[in-house]
Amino acid sequence: MVDDLKEIERFHFRLSEAPMDPLSDLLSLLKPVNYMSAGFDAGGDWAIDFPDQQGTIKSAAVVVGSCWVSVTGVAKPVQLHAGDCFVLPRGQTFQLASEPGLKPILAETVFSGAENGGIIQLNGGGGTFIVSSRFSVSEQQIGILLSLLPHIVHIRNGTEHTPLRWLVEQMMEELRSPTAGTVLVLQHLAHMILLQALRRNLGQGGVGLLSALADKNVSTALIAMHQNPARSWTVQELGELTGMSRSAFAQRFKETVGTAPIDYLTRWRMLLAGDRLLQSDEPISAIAFSLGYESESAFSTAFKRVMGRSPRRNGLHHVHN
Repeated sequence: MVDDLKEIERFHFRLSEAPMDPLSDLLSLLKPVNYMSAGFDAGGDWAIDFPDQQGTIKSAAVVVGSCWVSVTGVAKPVQLHAGDCFVLPRGQTFQLASEPGLKPILAETVFSGAENGGIIQLNGGGGTFIVSSRFSVSEQQIGILLSLLPHIVHIRNGTEHTPLRWLVEQMMEELRSPTAGTVLVLQHLAHMILLQALRRNLGQGGVGLLSALADKNVSTALIAMHQNPARSWTVQELGELTGMSRSAFAQRFKETVGTAPIDYLTRWRMLLAGDRLLQSDEPISAIAFSLGYESESAFSTAFKRVMGRSPRRNGLHHVHN
């Protein structure tokens, strides 16, 4: 028994010491907090407009039936079938409907008074059943962070998505038969569904972090930059790390991530800095040096260029004497 406990302690120590990957880093900075998980049971023809989504991430899964989701910034509506999941990482407005082209009603007229863990019924239900969750995210750096994610993550039903399907089924059971601890269980399930959906989208095309992490060469460079952001990386060094020429690596990186390697590194440094300015009392100079800047002024110039504000603006940091 003592040996088992020691092994568990060693496992947790190794886990806590293990470096995080870029997707985990991103979600850690976004700090998604689940504040609503609910079921939606609709019948007949229906369409709902969700107008105000800023500062949130929406995830949902179709359990029964089918529907369409239309997202601002996405050219065509996406049809969802039973077993499909979707995530809207960027907080765009969207519509859910039984068929495209129907005149929508505002979400607040359907979901007003809805409680976390409840099931909302529309038109008597019985046609489409959806479980969904909404997350609030850190607003200080949301624009830059969410630009690394796609407009919509659509996961089609398939045997390879067994863990995701199990999580959705568990959420459905909790919603239908709430009991002691249901709210907390829903919160944990919602986070796991969000993470699994993002993981399942790796390599599904498009430009951004999820596509880049599925590319072995680009992913190697991203992990290196995330694990050692203070290092004065050059494109040549990153290319050599991935076994590619400088020019080939630079082109591949920009095609998959959407920005040049050193621009990405600078952006990541500023995101880390922004989080530390909010969460700690470290002097700006200490943060600057820890992220590879030789002077506070050089750091402040880079921070203002990327983040659009001074690191001292709006009381983001205490001035140290």
